[in-house]
Amino acid sequence: MIEVFSSIQGEGLMVGCRQIFVRMAGCNLACSYCDTPFAPTDSCRIEDAPGSGLFCGIPNPVPLDLLHDTLYRWLQAIPGVHHSISLTGGEPLLQAESLRQWLPSLSELLPVHLETNGTLARSLEPLLPFLDFISMDIKLCSMTGVATPWDDHRRFLKLARQKGCQVKAVVGEETPIEELEQAARLLHEVAPAVPLVLQPVTRDGGMAMSGRTLLDFQTRAARIHPLLRVIPQTHRFVGVL
Repeated sequence: MIEVFSSIQGEGLMVGCRQIFVRMAGCNLACSYCDTPFAPTDSCRIEDAPGSGLFCGIPNPVPLDLLHDTLYRWLQAIPGVHHSISLTGGEPLLQAESLRQWLPSLSELLPVHLETNGTLARSLEPLLPFLDFISMDIKLCSMTGVATPWDDHRRFLKLARQKGCQVKAVVGEETPIEELEQAARLLHEVAPAVPLVLQPVTRDGGMAMSGRTLLDFQTRAARIHPLLRVIPQTHRFVGVL
């Protein structure tokens, strides 16, 4: 693990909800726009108190009983504040074996929200009973700099649609409309009840594309998959983790 902290969810349909974020190390992709550190570390930083911004270091691997007891104390200290636990990264499913041990215990504390790049279907399947919501990214080639893993996304989505789910696609001025339409078509074919969230890319602390382009994107994609929203990274504007 890299860090554990309490903050406001800034992306997708859960925007504005207070969550406990458990950030896992490692990622199987290398997206060009990613600004999140996910390299493994010798210690995990854990907030002293939820939302304090003050951290202490705990040697890795962090024991489950320590993590569970820490989150339990947070929930007792400020009851009713937290909506869910967000497993984020990096790519949390790279730690699937650890999650199989942790999730039965953690899911007793709060609902569990998985943030994932949507490529590791085999790792997802055994965890489904303990997950309440899945936020899956479609990694568009125009934004990541590598080929979009369409087949992996299709396999993953067939499993993810069994739970509460959203699909996010980071887009920018450089995104071809045909690529966006392909993402909308995939979603409409495989999981028509799952919302698609277009997330304008963030650069230098701000939204790096015009509102006009976003409106055009929404118009074209919604013709294929009407269940669609545009939501930027709001936590960047609020100034929280």
